Amino acid sequence: MKKALIFQGGWDGHEPVQTSRRFAGLLQKHDYEVRIEDNLDCLADADKLKELDLIVSCWTMGEIDHQYVVNLSEALGIGVGLAGCHGGMCDSFRQNTEWQFITGGQWISHPGGDGIEYTVNICHGSSPITEGIADFPVCSEHYYLHVDPAIEVLATTRFPSVNYYHISNKPVDMPVAWTKYWGNGRVFYTSLGHHDDVFDRSPEAQLIMERGMLWAGEGKQYALDHKLTTERFINSAKMY
Repeated sequence: MKKALIFQGGWDGHEPVQTSRRFAGLLQKHDYEVRIEDNLDCLADADKLKELDLIVSCWTMGEIDHQYVVNLSEALGIGVGLAGCHGGMCDSFRQNTEWQFITGGQWISHPGGDGIEYTVNICHGSSPITEGIADFPVCSEHYYLHVDPAIEVLATTRFPSVNYYHISNKPVDMPVAWTKYWGNGRVFYTSLGHHDDVFDRSPEAQLIMERGMLWAGEGKQYALDHKLTTERFINSAKMY
């Protein structure tokens, strides 16, 4: 049985308790043993993290002990997966650039606030995570992010949708969902999920999250099956 850790907390406005409960249920359908923690001290033991298959972040803003990020980095390096949605992963720990390096992006704005109607455009053929899913409407926050150019974009949305100073620039297709790698580990993110009920109102959003978590959770076994080590990733130079 695969093992997953969900850590929840930070700003309550993103409903971390509700989303954690939802994600746990989705994983349990696929025979995951899931543990939910409401503190960051669950990241203190790097060896314990390496026993997991998947880590799901549901923690908005806040601060994190940098050693915990190092521990996460090492666990992902061997193949443990990382997944999250909305502010629960890419609006976490704004002062920690290594966390942003790992996750692939950082929230900077949601012009117009909540209740914006927009379309999620699927990048067809980009990943089995989005296979069979058509473009779909969402009514929620419209996330504008600074993103890592190395990410594999699975879905986008067009900006601008509301008037603000950014409209002086050309229209852009902002990533909504993506994957990337950190060592042998797989990282998945979707910007959907401002409130838990977004996943009820847009079932495609939940399916993408479910598939994304499962994809990320397969990385450790893949690394074991292919005898992938972390030797090529190790570097003693200062990175942060």
